[in-house]
Amino acid sequence: MKKDRLIKEFYDLAVKDLMDQRYWDLPVVEKDADISTVLSILSGRNHVWVVDNKENRRLVGVITEHDILSLLSPPHLPPYMFGKPDLRSLQFGIVSKAEDIMSEKPITCKADEKISDVLLRMKKYRIRRVAVVDDEGKLIGEITLHHLICKYYRASQYHSITEADTDKKK
Repeated sequence: MKKDRLIKEFYDLAVKDLMDQRYWDLPVVEKDADISTVLSILSGRNHVWVVDNKENRRLVGVITEHDILSLLSPPHLPPYMFGKPDLRSLQFGIVSKAEDIMSEKPITCKADEKISDVLLRMKKYRIRRVAVVDDEGKLIGEITLHHLICKYYRASQYHSITEADTDKKK
């Protein structure tokens, strides 16, 4: 009964209650940042948000480790494989800026959305992070599956402790 209440309260939380709002700490580059800058950030993080410029912070894309796999992989496929080589490989020299490799139209949410809606979006698109943007598309934070796991775990631990204390008093 109390577990049902816990999960309902968790689902009803607003994104703004859990998101990382420290813009200065988010992995962000401008769309014209060079690939070495992107790689330096990805060496410590698993994604980079791409903004039009740092003044307006309008989100234009995201680069994940998976995107970099194409960049680092050899472009030639063995003859027995079907398909064409990925021209985004570093070997072709076509990729030089963040916008050349980014995934456009990243999945986003608003700060006042419910956690349940964001979790459904994460599941639908098979992603672990969602950019939080304002009405103009300005990046204001992020919400990750890690944030959600930590919050739910802490809430469930607190729930277990208070439940045990209540049982002792009976």
